Amino acid sequence: MSDKALAAATGSPYFALHTLGWRAFQDLCAAVLRHVWGQSVQAFADSNDAGRDGAFYGDWSPALGGAVDSIPHGPFVLQCKHSKNPDSTLSESMLQDEFKKTEILVRQGLCSSYILLTNSRVTGAAEGKIRKRLLEAGVKHPLVLDGQWISDIIATHRGLRMFVPRVYGLGDLSQILDERAYQQASTILAAEQISSFVPTAAYKQAVTALSDHGFVLLLGEPGVGKSAIALMLAIGAADRWNGLVVKARDSRQLIQQWNPNEKDQLFWVDDAFGTVRHEERLSEEWSRDMPHVMGAIRNGARVILTSRSYIYREARPLLKTYAYPLLREQQVTVDVADITPAERQQMLYNHLARGDQPSTVRAQMKPHLKAAAAVNPFLPEAARRLGLQAFTRNLNLNRSSITTFIARPHEYLQDVYDQLTASSLAALALVYSAGSHGVSSTLSLKRRQRRVIESVGATVGEIGLAFTFLNESFLRLSQDRFGNSVWNFRHPTLQEGFATWLSRQHHLVPVVLEAMDDNSLLDSTDAMIADATPVRGTVLRLPPTLYATASRRMLRLFEEWPDGSCWTGSALRYLAHRSSDEMLRTYIAVDPLFAGRLLEFDAFASFVQEPLLLSRLHSMGLLSDDDRRAACNRMAYLAINYLDAAWLEDEPWKILLAPHERERLLAYVRAKILPVIDRMIDEDWPARAFWRSHDEDGDSPVADPVERALNLYLGAFRQEGDAEAVDAFSRASQKYQQIRRTSEADAWDSIQEPPISPADAQPGDGGNNAGERSVFSDLD
Repeated sequence: MSDKALAAATGSPYFALHTLGWRAFQDLCAAVLRHVWGQSVQAFADSNDAGRDGAFYGDWSPALGGAVDSIPHGPFVLQCKHSKNPDSTLSESMLQDEFKKTEILVRQGLCSSYILLTNSRVTGAAEGKIRKRLLEAGVKHPLVLDGQWISDIIATHRGLRMFVPRVYGLGDLSQILDERAYQQASTILAAEQISSFVPTAAYKQAVTALSDHGFVLLLGEPGVGKSAIALMLAIGAADRWNGLVVKARDSRQLIQQWNPNEKDQLFWVDDAFGTVRHEERLSEEWSRDMPHVMGAIRNGARVILTSRSYIYREARPLLKTYAYPLLREQQVTVDVADITPAERQQMLYNHLARGDQPSTVRAQMKPHLKAAAAVNPFLPEAARRLGLQAFTRNLNLNRSSITTFIARPHEYLQDVYDQLTASSLAALALVYSAGSHGVSSTLSLKRRQRRVIESVGATVGEIGLAFTFLNESFLRLSQDRFGNSVWNFRHPTLQEGFATWLSRQHHLVPVVLEAMDDNSLLDSTDAMIADATPVRGTVLRLPPTLYATASRRMLRLFEEWPDGSCWTGSALRYLAHRSSDEMLRTYIAVDPLFAGRLLEFDAFASFVQEPLLLSRLHSMGLLSDDDRRAACNRMAYLAINYLDAAWLEDEPWKILLAPHERERLLAYVRAKILPVIDRMIDEDWPARAFWRSHDEDGDSPVADPVERALNLYLGAFRQEGDAEAVDAFSRASQKYQQIRRTSEADAWDSIQEPPISPADAQPGDGGNNAGERSVFSDLD
């Protein structure tokens, strides 16, 4: 290997490989192995690589010439070393740990040849030293290839670029495209899309379809990346086939631009059958022009169409697919929305690396990005927005906010809903009003459901076809718990987006509310003030004119279930967290006995709704003093019998308890608890039994409220300067923690698998097996 720098020769290609993340660089190296050298390889686990750096290994087949023609048949390891520094130079000293681990690989028979690929420079002297150390480690055939070598490979292998299209965004396209192809690509070039593009499984399927059949239809919901894939296919086609790229508006322009003497033309038509809704005119034109389109494909042209799934479902009957078998072939129809977890993470990485977020912001986001990539549905457009300050100025940089940002791009859906047909909107409104129960596929509608359809401006006769058109785009058929086939939203974010649209249709909201069952009312609406931040998990905001209607329905739940149920529990949560003060006033007017329903709340009081509601009523002047004192007495009972310390720090009790009452309650706890605290900890006392019975599924909001209560009382008595109480609660807290540790250890021992013997351990791990390396590790 020579010591050539970036400009080793005039015109030598250079690609900014340092702008790739470590995972994308590793994928590029894998593509070189597979598509350039023709080697079948496997990837080592990033966390247990024993010196292989999450790279690749296999059994080398006869080489194809060039830099690898001297590698004989046998086991090999490829090591990828990536640097974010554009001026980095790899030295022998940077590889000390690798040399030691390589000896282990050689002894295990895993490494006869060792190939080091890096985007850094490698001087001739450094290459000699690295090769010498690898030979001393037992490697028979070491090879060191630097960043310029990789750039040369990219520039000379079209097939590689087609399957790793990200490289088009790493350098000057004129280095790899001839003049005409470069000019064509420049007219459709979107630098941001290229540099952030991830070659998904859908993209690779589209490449195969375009290569084998000359045609591909990209389908998906808005924002899933159809146009980005089409763009990369077009640039790749201009490169690989040296063809003329035409971005046509419709079938008519495609036919007009097709030249029978131009064998390698590529035509790309976005939103072929309508931009936001089906346009019958376009579909009829495609049907009429289809013989010419198929003739062009048979003559060597290639065609890329994109369409939103729900639009294509409406267009398909008009396209006469029975007459053109190619349109029916599954190989040419690609669902773009199917994105794997690894692809999602790489998309987030690329958009954040390409965006304008400061490194400090990226560092704060980094721990939460894996969770953000796991949300459903995952829209690449939402990932793009996360990388831009313009969309995130008020975003809290915590896990909840970031995942919500990705999972709920409501605004992005509004234009789509605005332009759907009346029949489609009526179908969506029906499904929305039905909530989790869904709409029966038999469409046996009740009178109130028919009113929804009429209010939207559609007819019952149009609804059946609308459901078919919306299937698998906005809606999907599933089975309810009774085995019946019902329509539901394809994903909750689509439901939430529709609710945002619905909230602006003031004439529809009362009709939809009337059609809702109680579960939908409690789960899918809120009664907050107009400018309040939406509560997570709720969607449709009720106007004040509907508060009385909602209140009467909730009152019926409390009257039907006087001892409480899941319905009344949901109603309490609704009134506590999803209702404005005006809604609470309205409800009290409808249910004057409501405060009395709130007085027998359970331990532990931090995790029930009644104290919050009582404090809100007290602040609004709607709670009698008798009811306030009854609530305080209930809290005192729980403090003694369940060691419930909610009253010490929770906001509702700062409102409900007067200062002198707080002092008196603390003295009461001391008098009643202190003499028996040791026995309470030793025995299976009510607090522990209560908590265990309410936490059988392990879904407790805190690890252990008993331990929390002990610590809170310890702090309270320390603040009072009560040494005796501090000593007693300190001993109790230590004893309780020891009991918990012993109990947890016994439970853990009962489920542990047998330990791995030293003979089974992977050599070279060094005990540093902390888990798989994150894609985002070098983001900041």
